[in-house]
Amino acid sequence: MRIARPLLNMLALILLATAAAQGQDMYKLPELHAIKTATLAPSYSCRTADEFKQGYQSTALFLSAYSKQRNSPDLLFNGACHSDDSFEAATAGDDVALIADLGTGLSLENISAQDAYSAFGPAKPPFAQETKFVNRVPVQLNHTYIVMLNKREVRGLFVFTVIGYTSNQRVDLRYAVKNYQVQQTVAASPGFEWSKTNH
Repeated sequence: MRIARPLLNMLALILLATAAAQGQDMYKLPELHAIKTATLAPSYSCRTADEFKQGYQSTALFLSAYSKQRNSPDLLFNGACHSDDSFEAATAGDDVALIADLGTGLSLENISAQDAYSAFGPAKPPFAQETKFVNRVPVQLNHTYIVMLNKREVRGLFVFTVIGYTSNQRVDLRYAVKNYQVQQTVAASPGFEWSKTNH
């Protein structure tokens, strides 16, 4: 018995949607464009030896069950005791995640994914400066940040605003995830090393 092409196409779409839903449940990926809150405390490097043995605990933000399972935080609140604190997105291995400080006076509700790639300059309010992506930025109250996740198995983009901050002790955030994907590496060039030069 032959099945009509439109029916086959519909069945294929249903199977793809079912697989996507199962993946969403298995990895517990974050909801996109929804504003959530989180508190990270204390700063990662301002803890006792016993606390270090417990891993990241509440010093880091894990956006998915997958990143938690892999012990690969999407954002880390870091800083040694009695020193300045910072945010970091690249936390291990060959992570090349980057973060940028967009400044103050921004409404999280009005930031889109394309704003990460726009030329933020005086001509385009409310952004006061060109976006500069780096591997770590200082923690500053009322500043809004944007993170580009680029890890071995996770690709994503999220924004957050610091709404409360006590040095070395805690930071309160409002955040929204704009894109989040768990990926599989099909092939990779061997030999990556952070300190290796070229010949």
